[in-house]
Amino acid sequence: MSEFNLANRPRRLRKSPAVRAMFEETTLTRNDLILPIFVEEGLDDYTPIEAMPGVVRIPEKRLAYEIERIAKAGIRGVMTFGISHHTDATGSDTWNENGLVARMSRICKSTVPEMVVMSDTCFCEYTSHGHCGVLCDHGVDNDATLVNLGKQAVVAAAAGADFIAPSAAMDGQVKAIRQALDAAGFSETAIMAYSTKFASSFYGPFREAAGTALKGDRKTYQMNPLNRREAIRESLLDEAEGADALMVKPAGPYLDIVRDIRERTTLPLAAYQVSGEYAMIKLAALAGAINEENVVLESLGAIKRAGADVILSYFALDLAEKKIL
Repeated sequence: MSEFNLANRPRRLRKSPAVRAMFEETTLTRNDLILPIFVEEGLDDYTPIEAMPGVVRIPEKRLAYEIERIAKAGIRGVMTFGISHHTDATGSDTWNENGLVARMSRICKSTVPEMVVMSDTCFCEYTSHGHCGVLCDHGVDNDATLVNLGKQAVVAAAAGADFIAPSAAMDGQVKAIRQALDAAGFSETAIMAYSTKFASSFYGPFREAAGTALKGDRKTYQMNPLNRREAIRESLLDEAEGADALMVKPAGPYLDIVRDIRERTTLPLAAYQVSGEYAMIKLAALAGAINEENVVLESLGAIKRAGADVILSYFALDLAEKKIL
Protein backbone atom coordinates (compact mmCIF):
# COMPACT_ATOMS: atom_id res chain seq x y z
CA MET A 1 0.00 0.00 0.00
CA SER A 2 1.36 3.39 -0.93
CA GLU A 3 1.92 5.94 1.79
CA PHE A 4 0.56 8.58 -0.58
CA ASN A 5 -3.19 9.16 -0.70
CA LEU A 6 -3.63 10.66 -4.18
CA ALA A 7 -7.15 11.30 -5.44
CA ASN A 8 -5.91 12.22 -8.91
CA ARG A 9 -3.91 9.57 -10.68
CA PRO A 10 -3.96 10.16 -14.45
CA ARG A 11 -1.95 6.97 -14.90
CA ARG A 12 -5.13 4.99 -14.24
CA LEU A 13 -6.15 5.87 -17.82
CA ARG A 14 -2.84 4.59 -19.24
CA LYS A 15 -2.51 1.23 -17.50
CA SER A 16 -3.14 -1.02 -20.53
CA PRO A 17 -3.29 -0.80 -24.31
CA ALA A 18 -7.08 -1.28 -24.21
CA VAL A 19 -7.57 1.53 -21.72
CA ARG A 20 -5.23 3.86 -23.62
CA ALA A 21 -7.08 3.17 -26.87
CA MET A 22 -10.47 3.72 -25.24
CA PHE A 23 -9.55 7.17 -23.98
CA GLU A 24 -7.45 8.32 -26.91
CA GLU A 25 -8.59 11.84 -27.77
CA THR A 26 -7.29 12.07 -31.34
CA THR A 27 -7.65 9.35 -33.96
CA LEU A 28 -5.73 9.09 -37.21
CA THR A 29 -6.87 6.88 -40.10
CA ARG A 30 -5.99 6.50 -43.75
CA ASN A 31 -9.19 8.40 -44.56
CA ASP A 32 -7.48 11.49 -43.12
CA LEU A 33 -4.66 11.33 -45.68
CA ILE A 34 -4.22 12.79 -49.16
CA LEU A 35 -1.23 11.71 -51.25
CA PRO A 36 0.62 14.34 -53.30
CA ILE A 37 2.02 12.83 -56.53
CA PHE A 38 4.50 14.10 -59.12
CA VAL A 39 3.77 13.17 -62.73
CA GLU A 40 6.24 13.87 -65.54
CA GLU A 41 5.34 13.82 -69.20
CA GLY A 42 7.66 12.19 -71.73
CA LEU A 43 9.37 10.11 -69.05
CA ASP A 44 10.25 6.48 -69.75
CA ASP A 45 10.86 5.27 -66.21
CA TYR A 46 10.37 6.30 -62.60
CA THR A 47 12.85 8.93 -61.45
CA PRO A 48 13.84 8.84 -57.77
CA ILE A 49 13.90 12.18 -55.96
CA GLU A 50 17.21 12.16 -54.10
CA ALA A 51 16.16 14.66 -51.45
CA MET A 52 12.99 12.66 -50.71
CA PRO A 53 13.98 8.99 -50.36
CA GLY A 54 11.09 6.76 -51.38
CA VAL A 55 9.35 9.41 -53.51
CA VAL A 56 9.58 9.32 -57.32
CA ARG A 57 8.45 11.19 -60.37
CA ILE A 58 5.82 9.02 -61.99
CA PRO A 59 5.99 8.66 -65.79
CA GLU A 60 2.69 9.83 -67.24
CA LYS A 61 2.30 6.51 -69.00
CA ARG A 62 2.41 4.76 -65.60
CA LEU A 63 -0.07 7.09 -63.90
CA ALA A 64 -3.07 4.79 -64.39
CA TYR A 65 -1.17 1.91 -62.78
CA GLU A 66 -0.17 4.09 -59.83
CA ILE A 67 -3.71 5.38 -59.27
CA GLU A 68 -4.97 1.80 -59.16
CA ARG A 69 -2.22 0.98 -56.66
CA ILE A 70 -3.07 4.00 -54.50
CA ALA A 71 -6.76 3.16 -54.53
CA LYS A 72 -6.09 -0.50 -53.71
CA ALA A 73 -4.12 0.62 -50.65
CA GLY A 74 -7.17 2.53 -49.44
CA ILE A 75 -6.04 6.10 -50.10
CA ARG A 76 -9.07 8.08 -51.26
CA GLY A 77 -7.49 11.31 -52.51
CA VAL A 78 -4.49 12.55 -54.50
CA MET A 79 -3.07 16.00 -55.23
CA THR A 80 -1.56 16.14 -58.71
CA PHE A 81 1.62 18.04 -59.56
CA GLY A 82 2.91 17.98 -63.12
CA ILE A 83 6.45 18.23 -64.44
CA SER A 84 5.99 19.80 -67.84
CA HIS A 85 8.24 19.70 -70.89
CA HIS A 86 6.22 22.54 -72.43
CA THR A 87 7.10 25.59 -70.37
CA ASP A 88 6.80 29.23 -71.42
CA ALA A 89 6.57 32.67 -69.82
CA THR A 90 2.95 32.25 -68.73
CA GLY A 91 2.52 28.51 -68.19
CA SER A 92 0.01 28.35 -71.02
CA ASP A 93 0.11 24.55 -71.23
CA THR A 94 -1.98 24.52 -68.05
CA TRP A 95 -5.03 25.88 -69.86
CA ASN A 96 -4.61 23.62 -72.89
CA GLU A 97 -7.46 21.10 -72.79
CA ASN A 98 -4.96 18.44 -73.87
CA GLY A 99 -2.09 19.70 -71.70
CA LEU A 100 -0.55 17.92 -68.74
CA VAL A 101 -2.89 19.42 -66.11
CA ALA A 102 -5.91 18.13 -68.00
CA ARG A 103 -4.38 14.76 -68.83
CA MET A 104 -3.49 14.02 -65.20
CA SER A 105 -7.04 14.59 -63.98
CA ARG A 106 -8.50 12.73 -66.94
CA ILE A 107 -6.31 9.66 -66.38
CA CYS A 108 -6.96 9.59 -62.63
CA LYS A 109 -10.75 9.84 -62.94
CA SER A 110 -11.07 7.44 -65.85
CA THR A 111 -8.94 4.85 -64.06
CA VAL A 112 -10.53 5.09 -60.59
CA PRO A 113 -13.68 7.24 -60.81
CA GLU A 114 -14.17 7.26 -57.04
CA MET A 115 -10.69 8.68 -56.41
CA VAL A 116 -10.91 12.27 -55.15
CA VAL A 117 -8.66 14.20 -57.51
CA MET A 118 -7.30 17.55 -56.40
CA SER A 119 -5.58 19.55 -59.10
CA ASP A 120 -2.81 21.79 -57.77
CA THR A 121 -3.52 25.06 -59.54
CA CYS A 122 -0.39 27.12 -60.04
CA PHE A 123 2.25 27.86 -62.68
CA CYS A 124 5.66 27.26 -61.10
CA GLU A 125 6.14 23.86 -62.82
CA TYR A 126 4.93 25.22 -66.15
CA THR A 127 6.76 28.55 -66.51
CA SER A 128 10.25 29.03 -67.88
CA HIS A 129 11.07 31.36 -64.95
CA GLY A 130 9.63 29.18 -62.18
CA HIS A 131 7.43 31.84 -60.60
CA CYS A 132 3.77 31.20 -59.81
CA GLY A 133 2.32 33.66 -62.31
CA VAL A 134 2.89 36.27 -65.00
CA LEU A 135 6.09 38.27 -64.54
CA CYS A 136 6.15 42.04 -64.99
CA ASP A 137 8.56 44.86 -64.13
CA HIS A 138 7.69 44.79 -60.44
CA GLY A 139 7.56 40.99 -59.99
CA VAL A 140 4.52 38.78 -60.41
CA ASP A 141 1.45 40.54 -61.82
CA ASN A 142 -1.33 39.54 -59.44
CA ASP A 143 -4.38 40.34 -61.59
CA ALA A 144 -2.99 39.01 -64.87
CA THR A 145 -2.25 35.77 -63.02
CA LEU A 146 -5.83 35.61 -61.72
CA VAL A 147 -7.15 35.45 -65.29
CA ASN A 148 -4.83 32.54 -66.09
CA LEU A 149 -5.68 30.72 -62.86
CA GLY A 150 -9.32 30.82 -63.88
CA LYS A 151 -8.48 29.29 -67.25
CA GLN A 152 -6.40 26.53 -65.68
CA ALA A 153 -9.14 25.75 -63.15
CA VAL A 154 -11.78 25.35 -65.87
CA VAL A 155 -9.54 23.00 -67.84
CA ALA A 156 -8.88 20.84 -64.78
CA ALA A 157 -12.57 20.75 -63.87
CA ALA A 158 -13.55 19.80 -67.41
CA ALA A 159 -11.05 16.93 -67.22
CA GLY A 160 -12.71 15.61 -64.07
CA ALA A 161 -10.88 17.18 -61.12
CA ASP A 162 -13.05 17.13 -58.00
CA PHE A 163 -11.14 19.96 -56.31
CA ILE A 164 -9.26 22.93 -57.64
CA ALA A 165 -6.41 23.65 -55.22
CA PRO A 166 -4.94 27.10 -55.93
CA SER A 167 -1.42 27.41 -54.52
CA ALA A 168 -0.23 30.47 -56.44
CA ALA A 169 -0.80 32.74 -53.41
CA MET A 170 -2.34 35.56 -55.43
CA ASP A 171 -4.75 38.00 -53.78
CA GLY A 172 -8.30 37.20 -54.86
CA GLN A 173 -7.48 33.85 -56.44
CA VAL A 174 -10.36 31.96 -54.83
CA LYS A 175 -12.91 34.51 -55.99
CA ALA A 176 -11.48 34.56 -59.53
CA ILE A 177 -11.50 30.77 -59.76
CA ARG A 178 -15.00 30.45 -58.31
CA GLN A 179 -16.32 32.94 -60.86
CA ALA A 180 -14.54 31.18 -63.74
CA LEU A 181 -15.79 27.75 -62.69
CA ASP A 182 -19.37 28.93 -62.26
CA ALA A 183 -19.36 30.77 -65.59
CA ALA A 184 -18.15 27.59 -67.32
CA GLY A 185 -20.84 25.43 -65.70
CA PHE A 186 -18.70 23.79 -63.02
CA SER A 187 -20.54 25.05 -59.96
CA GLU A 188 -20.18 21.61 -58.32
CA THR A 189 -16.38 21.64 -58.54
CA ALA A 190 -14.97 22.46 -55.12
CA ILE A 191 -12.03 24.67 -54.14
CA MET A 192 -9.48 23.63 -51.54
CA ALA A 193 -7.53 26.83 -51.03
CA TYR A 194 -3.89 26.91 -49.98
CA SER A 195 -5.28 29.67 -47.84
CA THR A 196 -2.34 30.20 -45.48
CA LYS A 197 0.84 29.42 -47.41
CA PHE A 198 4.13 30.52 -45.93
CA ALA A 199 7.32 31.46 -47.80
CA SER A 200 8.99 28.51 -46.12
CA SER A 201 12.46 27.02 -46.33
CA PHE A 202 10.83 23.62 -45.76
CA TYR A 203 9.87 23.51 -49.46
CA GLY A 204 13.48 22.88 -50.53
CA PRO A 205 13.17 19.24 -51.68
CA PHE A 206 9.97 20.06 -53.60
CA ARG A 207 12.01 22.19 -55.99
CA GLU A 208 13.92 19.08 -57.05
CA ALA A 209 10.74 17.00 -57.15
CA ALA A 210 8.84 19.47 -59.33
CA GLY A 211 11.80 20.67 -61.39
CA THR A 212 11.05 24.37 -60.97
CA ALA A 213 13.44 26.87 -62.56
CA LEU A 214 12.97 29.51 -59.88
CA LYS A 215 15.60 32.17 -59.30
CA GLY A 216 15.03 34.43 -56.33
CA ASP A 217 12.14 33.85 -53.96
CA ARG A 218 8.37 34.16 -53.59
CA LYS A 219 8.28 36.43 -50.56
CA THR A 220 6.13 39.09 -52.24
CA TYR A 221 3.23 36.67 -52.58
CA GLN A 222 3.76 33.90 -50.04
CA MET A 223 3.46 34.72 -46.34
CA ASN A 224 6.07 35.83 -43.83
CA PRO A 225 6.59 32.78 -41.54
CA LEU A 226 6.68 35.05 -38.49
CA ASN A 227 3.21 36.56 -39.00
CA ARG A 228 0.41 34.99 -37.00
CA ARG A 229 -2.44 37.50 -37.35
CA GLU A 230 -1.88 37.78 -41.10
CA ALA A 231 -1.98 33.99 -41.35
CA ILE A 232 -5.46 33.94 -39.86
CA ARG A 233 -6.59 36.83 -42.05
CA GLU A 234 -5.43 35.09 -45.23
CA SER A 235 -7.55 32.01 -44.55
CA LEU A 236 -10.61 34.01 -43.53
CA LEU A 237 -10.34 36.02 -46.76
CA ASP A 238 -10.37 32.80 -48.79
CA GLU A 239 -13.40 31.60 -46.85
CA ALA A 240 -15.19 34.86 -47.66
CA GLU A 241 -14.31 34.44 -51.35
CA GLY A 242 -15.99 31.03 -51.51
CA ALA A 243 -13.41 28.39 -50.60
CA ASP A 244 -14.92 25.04 -49.69
CA ALA A 245 -11.91 24.00 -47.62
CA LEU A 246 -8.86 25.77 -46.24
CA MET A 247 -5.23 24.72 -45.85
CA VAL A 248 -2.13 25.57 -43.86
CA LYS A 249 1.22 24.88 -45.54
CA PRO A 250 3.66 23.76 -44.12
CA ALA A 251 2.05 21.82 -41.28
CA GLY A 252 4.44 20.77 -38.53
CA PRO A 253 6.20 24.10 -37.88
CA TYR A 254 2.84 25.91 -37.92
CA LEU A 255 0.62 23.91 -35.58
CA ASP A 256 -0.24 27.12 -33.72
CA ILE A 257 -1.66 28.50 -36.97
CA VAL A 258 -3.62 25.30 -37.63
CA ARG A 259 -5.20 25.69 -34.19
CA ASP A 260 -5.84 29.43 -34.64
CA ILE A 261 -7.68 28.87 -37.92
CA ARG A 262 -9.56 25.82 -36.62
CA GLU A 263 -10.98 27.99 -33.85
CA ARG A 264 -12.15 30.66 -36.31
CA THR A 265 -13.83 28.65 -39.07
CA THR A 266 -16.28 25.80 -39.51
CA LEU A 267 -14.88 24.91 -42.95
CA PRO A 268 -12.86 21.71 -43.38
CA LEU A 269 -9.19 22.40 -42.72
CA ALA A 270 -6.25 20.67 -44.39
CA ALA A 271 -2.57 20.83 -43.48
CA TYR A 272 0.29 19.96 -45.81
CA GLN A 273 3.23 18.03 -44.36
CA VAL A 274 5.68 19.34 -46.94
CA SER A 275 8.79 17.93 -48.59
CA GLY A 276 11.22 19.28 -46.00
CA GLU A 277 9.21 17.77 -43.15
CA TYR A 278 9.20 14.44 -44.98
CA ALA A 279 12.91 14.58 -45.75
CA MET A 280 13.92 15.36 -42.16
CA ILE A 281 12.04 12.35 -40.83
CA LYS A 282 13.17 10.04 -43.63
CA LEU A 283 16.83 10.98 -43.50
CA ALA A 284 16.94 10.85 -39.70
CA ALA A 285 15.41 7.36 -39.84
CA LEU A 286 17.91 6.23 -42.47
CA ALA A 287 20.69 7.47 -40.18
CA GLY A 288 19.30 5.35 -37.36
CA ALA A 289 18.53 8.37 -35.21
CA ILE A 290 14.78 7.75 -34.90
CA ASN A 291 12.14 5.08 -35.43
CA GLU A 292 10.49 6.16 -38.68
CA GLU A 293 7.07 4.62 -38.14
CA ASN A 294 6.69 5.99 -34.63
CA VAL A 295 7.82 9.49 -35.57
CA VAL A 296 5.61 9.60 -38.68
CA LEU A 297 2.55 8.62 -36.66
CA GLU A 298 3.42 11.09 -33.91
CA SER A 299 3.94 13.95 -36.37
CA LEU A 300 0.71 13.23 -38.25
CA GLY A 301 -1.18 12.80 -34.99
CA ALA A 302 0.07 16.17 -33.81
CA ILE A 303 -1.22 17.82 -36.99
CA LYS A 304 -4.59 16.16 -36.52
CA ARG A 305 -4.66 17.10 -32.82
CA ALA A 306 -3.97 20.73 -33.69
CA GLY A 307 -7.22 20.79 -35.69
CA ALA A 308 -6.60 19.55 -39.23
CA ASP A 309 -9.36 17.42 -40.73
CA VAL A 310 -7.16 16.05 -43.53
CA ILE A 311 -3.41 15.92 -44.03
CA LEU A 312 -1.44 15.93 -47.26
CA SER A 313 1.59 13.71 -46.68
CA TYR A 314 4.15 11.86 -48.78
CA PHE A 315 4.01 9.10 -46.15
CA ALA A 316 0.36 8.32 -46.95
CA LEU A 317 0.86 5.45 -49.40
CA ASP A 318 3.56 3.75 -47.37
CA LEU A 319 1.41 3.85 -44.23
CA ALA A 320 -1.58 2.45 -46.12
CA GLU A 321 0.26 -0.29 -47.99
CA LYS A 322 1.95 -1.51 -44.83
CA LYS A 323 -1.45 -1.38 -43.07
CA ILE A 324 0.01 0.85 -40.37
CA LEU A 325 -3.15 2.92 -40.79
